[in-house]
Parts: sequence; C-alpha cells; structure tokens
Amino acid sequence: MPKKLAATLSAFLLLTCMALAQNAPEKGILKPTELKTLIPPNYFFAGKTPTVQLRNSAGVRFPNDKIVLVALVDTGGYSTAIQEKYQGLFITELPVKIEDSELKPGAYGFGFTQGKFLIMDVGANDVLSVGAHHDDNLQRAVPLKIVEQDGGYRLYAGKNFVTIKQ
Repeated sequence: MPKKLAATLSAFLLLTCMALAQNAPEKGILKPTELKTLIPPNYFFAGKTPTVQLRNSAGVRFPNDKIVLVALVDTGGYSTAIQEKYQGLFITELPVKIEDSELKPGAYGFGFTQGKFLIMDVGANDVLSVGAHHDDNLQRAVPLKIVEQDGGYRLYAGKNFVTIKQ
C-alpha cells in the first residue's frame, strides 16, 4: 500500500474515532439537555397521569449505557394516602442497589416518608422500603437532585437521601 494512501486512511480512521467519541453519551449524571429528551411530560401511576416536573428531574447513565431516571410529579389529584408516599417517578433500565436492597429494571413511583425511601409499582403497591438518611450538612437543599458520592449516587429530596449503585 502506498504511503500516501496509508496516511490518508490512518487520518480518516483517527478522525472517525474522534467524532464517534465526541458523540458518545457521557457516563455519570445526565445533563439537562439529555433529561429534556428522556423525561416524559406525564407519568402513569395508580390510575392517573400527573404532570412530571422537568425542573425537578435527574438521571444517571451507567458504564453499560443503561439509565436511571427520577423526577418529581404533581400529585394533586391523588388521595391523601397516596400523596403521603408518592412523590415521583423512578425508571431504571438495569438492576440497581438502593442502600442494600436490589431493585429490578422497571417503571416505579417513589417517595421519602417517615424516615424511609419507598419504591412502589405503578399500582401503588410497595415494592421496596429502605431507611433514608438525613444530611444536616447539606448547604443548599433542593427538591430533587443526584450527586456522585463514594462510587455510587445519592438521590436527594431536600436533605433526605438514599444511595444508588449498579
């Protein structure tokens, strides 16, 4: 193979690899632009489809390109019993550990209540319940966010949090 052709092919391959690497989604906490395309405007749970609060959403892309999405929803139309424990959507494409409990892939509802973090199926039946932590040192509490911490991710609702790991 002539040297010019080999150099041209090498340059082409290098540029192609660089372009693909730039377009590959980043692992870790999702950016707001990604959330805009992934978070649904409404979410079916317990017979209703409340509005999802995009401004209070977060997500994580794990190394295998699988995603976990969370967002708060408007729970105004629900009974008091559901409002007490349902705050948002929790969608996971992969099995995750929440604290020490395993959650299978699926679409769920979640809530922080009475020192616990609850996951419910779309029929509002409890699937998982773990103790939540409270972070008094958190300077600026917001309604919902995810923070990378110690090889996992903390899901915060105000100053309450649980740790999510793959």
